[in-house]
Amino acid sequence: MSMTTEIERHPVKTTRHGRGQAWAPKTVTMAAYEVYCHVYAPQEALVTGGCRGGFSTGELIAFLYARSFPKTEWRARLDEAFKGTENL
Repeated sequence: MSMTTEIERHPVKTTRHGRGQAWAPKTVTMAAYEVYCHVYAPQEALVTGGCRGGFSTGELIAFLYARSFPKTEWRARLDEAFKGTENL
């Protein structure tokens, strides 16, 4: 007998036209949101989907990339990640 554990998720914006809503685990979106809050300001609706449908895939990549560095570098690393991002 197997037990199913429900994983909390948040919506993610993608270019998956007609393929349904994309989702990411809450642990992933909240890690990205931590950087977002530090660089910009808290806006919880961004991760819950109440604001433009959640993070885009490109934003998730950029915020998670920045998070791998010391907090003092997050802004610069986020700018670095966004500079080369296209069509994500």
